[in-house]
Amino acid sequence: MTAKTWSPKLSTKDGPIYLAIADALAADIASGQLAEGTRLPTQRRLAEDLDIDFTTVSRGYAEAQSRGLIEGKVGQGTYVKARRSTLSRVVQPSGLVDMSMNLPPRFQNSSLTRRMWEAARDLEDQGLDLLMRYQEPGGIMSDRVVATGWLSRRLPGVTSERVLVAAGAQGALHAVLGVLTEPGDTVCVEQLTYPGFRSVASHLRLKLAPLEMDNHGLLPTAFEEACKAARPKALYCMPTLHNPTTRTMPLHRRRELINVARAYDIPVIEDDAYGALVPDAPTPLAAIAPETVFHVASLSKCLSPALRVAYVAVPEGRSLRVANAIRASASLVSPLTSAIASRWIETGMADEVRDEIMRESATRLQVLRATLPHNAAASTGGFHAWLPVQKPWTRGELVSRLRSVGVGVVASDAFAISSAPEAVRIGLGAAGSVEELKRSLAILGDLLSQAPATSTMVV
Repeated sequence: MTAKTWSPKLSTKDGPIYLAIADALAADIASGQLAEGTRLPTQRRLAEDLDIDFTTVSRGYAEAQSRGLIEGKVGQGTYVKARRSTLSRVVQPSGLVDMSMNLPPRFQNSSLTRRMWEAARDLEDQGLDLLMRYQEPGGIMSDRVVATGWLSRRLPGVTSERVLVAAGAQGALHAVLGVLTEPGDTVCVEQLTYPGFRSVASHLRLKLAPLEMDNHGLLPTAFEEACKAARPKALYCMPTLHNPTTRTMPLHRRRELINVARAYDIPVIEDDAYGALVPDAPTPLAAIAPETVFHVASLSKCLSPALRVAYVAVPEGRSLRVANAIRASASLVSPLTSAIASRWIETGMADEVRDEIMRESATRLQVLRATLPHNAAASTGGFHAWLPVQKPWTRGELVSRLRSVGVGVVASDAFAISSAPEAVRIGLGAAGSVEELKRSLAILGDLLSQAPATSTMVV
């Protein structure tokens, strides 16, 4: 099959002509106008047809090839490449998805996606220093300055001397705990807490003291009682869009919590993974008590899990110790992904990505409320829901039954420090599309409408 007469419809209003050629190829391949295996016009022939420079067409073909759209065969020409997704993707006829992972939803803005990749490729202007040199633990100053600008929206007045760059939230938590604790020490946590923190604490051989919660989050009175009885070395908490319950602690309670921490001289580790997704979120703990709070702001939820970058604001005078702990545990954050994060933030692209995630999350919350009319707790800005399981169902039976039909959710046991409530967490971002999410939630809702014995497949 050949396409010697193929000629793209070009529009330069959104950027260079070579990108318009690549975009036209993508559009015609997606629409079926260019089928897999189609031989494209030679670069010289297309340049003549379009009356543009040969080098412009060459760059357009190179861009399309980098996107996996076309491939060149030596001595034969350029062909539309077989789409990997159609060859290797395992198709689930039911369209159901694993909702056990709490991932930011994939948005449909192809132009923004392209520019995200372009920003990564544009880093070549930094030369071999970025690729062939180690950097300081805690990040080079230019990345720390960018991180400070990002954090200052939530933490007015924070300075770059107090900000470090770590290898994701896990790397940051490991480093901070390494500074604040020793094996055998006790750390206070919410009675339902982030499994990643449990993992780090277990690795460091720490004891976790669970604190009672209500509908507004952690109870300051429970924290004070633990300070008296357990003499903890730190408090770890997630005040905004708590994982898994989705609760956000109101400002007055945050102040009460800080008053307790100050009274007993207990440092606080604030996990603010979702803060950037909630424009009207209450003031962070670190803004109330910068001398007491270690503020961890991962980019995994608000930008991209693939970056593995977290920004850490530490109390004044603690930067060197935390940087040394980063060196001891992870050596340093990947300079390449840190540079990508900085480029996205500097160009304003990070704000666009975050806004797209927020818009898609809002759509999925609407789907949850329309498709699953049960008592599922969910909050604006987040992409997970907390579903109490009502009798005659139990959390274990519900998780097992859902898994048998290809739907994954997480039982409360993964988060509970002591007794686990009858509840599951639902990740709304894992589904590839809103339609997939609707189908999966419909199955969940239908299952809950039946008695467990009615829906069993055990023989």
